[in-house]
Amino acid sequence: MKPIWDKGGKEMNSLIGKYTVGRDREMDMLLARYDVLGSMAHITMLQKVGLLKEEELKTLLKGLNKILQSIDNGEFTISPNVEDVHSEVESELTQMYGEMGKKIHSGRSRNDQVLVDLKLFTRSKLREMVVAMEQLFDVLIGQSNKYKDVYLPGYTHLQIAMPSSFGLWFGAYAESLADDMIFVKAAFDMCNQNPLGSAAGYGSSFPLDRDLTTKLLGFDSMNYNVVYAQMTRGKLEKNVAFAIGTVAATLSRLAFDACLFNSQNFGFIKLPEDCTTGSSIMPHKKNPDVFELTRAKCNSLQALQQNITLITNNLPSGYFRDMQQIKELFLPAFDQILDILTMVTYMVKNISPMDNILEDSKYDPIFSVEEVNRLVLEGVPFREAYVKVGQDIANGKFKANKKISHTHQGSIGNLCNDRIKQKMDAIISSFPFEKIDSAIQSLIDSGK
Repeated sequence: MKPIWDKGGKEMNSLIGKYTVGRDREMDMLLARYDVLGSMAHITMLQKVGLLKEEELKTLLKGLNKILQSIDNGEFTISPNVEDVHSEVESELTQMYGEMGKKIHSGRSRNDQVLVDLKLFTRSKLREMVVAMEQLFDVLIGQSNKYKDVYLPGYTHLQIAMPSSFGLWFGAYAESLADDMIFVKAAFDMCNQNPLGSAAGYGSSFPLDRDLTTKLLGFDSMNYNVVYAQMTRGKLEKNVAFAIGTVAATLSRLAFDACLFNSQNFGFIKLPEDCTTGSSIMPHKKNPDVFELTRAKCNSLQALQQNITLITNNLPSGYFRDMQQIKELFLPAFDQILDILTMVTYMVKNISPMDNILEDSKYDPIFSVEEVNRLVLEGVPFREAYVKVGQDIANGKFKANKKISHTHQGSIGNLCNDRIKQKMDAIISSFPFEKIDSAIQSLIDSGK
């Protein structure tokens, strides 16, 4: 393999080549589409500033569009003797059009090229996350409304505490996802800034028009300072990983609840039959394997930010090859969280809550707070009411009044699901997806 920076010297040591390239070709296949889009925007700008002729631009855009179609059709590959996707795209253009194909790299470095690829890829994957999160959110809200009057015990310290409901339980995770979406939006906003034109981190003597490439790629703005643009490598992935980890934490907790509630000692829910597995020797077993795997996968994803932090910690400004290792951790994480979201959505949609759970007398003590509050409303000071009810429980005299009347915002009788949905809808509507779609489609159309 001859590296891209080869200046006519001897062939690279194959062991060194294998060690330094690593899994780059495999990871770069995920970036291929975005590398082509970045190149289309870049050469459009080069023509405007006089570094390409108009006919050259038309020809190269046509070639890039062919490569884009081959990527979308699953026909694109990175040759074994080519180092990365950037080299492959340039090589294919050179095979099509000769020396003209080599002009696409003027005014940029692989540093800003991979940065723009990563940002376009991440932006697209975050959008897929938004869609998947919204689907799960809608299922959770739907289940919350459907089962709002089905009660279950609430717990603190794993001790029965106060009355709860499936409306509250499902709704709690819906609102948690709405707050998680705030972090996804923050990660998206940081991602949606154009680094192209920062080159190796110190700009270019060419009169590049970075405003134009920002517009062509549908970015909201750019990373203005060229040194800082390069400093976002690693920082971007770390902050996106935090957003992914936040979502994963919500799903992990939901999975733990579901495993607990499904166990015979609780018996609050019945999981979908196809989401449980049996035992090799115990014929009665219906293990919640899918939720258990979900919990493990989510916990693994929460470690992603720390892994990236450890790779990038204490690096000074400028580019370092350390950052290549982030790809292998970061790029696959999106498919992992998307798979989890899809599976959890299916399971939550098909969970069957049990009725009449609180009719069991072992749950009578959870109505003690209701009795204390009733006495307070009759004029008994709270501390006296608390002591009286406590003594009645200790002496076996407590009689539970199981009529529940909670009316304040967010309580059993007033879930505020409409407001929670408004919160989620407001965040989702703030993503500039239509602007991005329009810009990218115009860029693709320019090569037809």
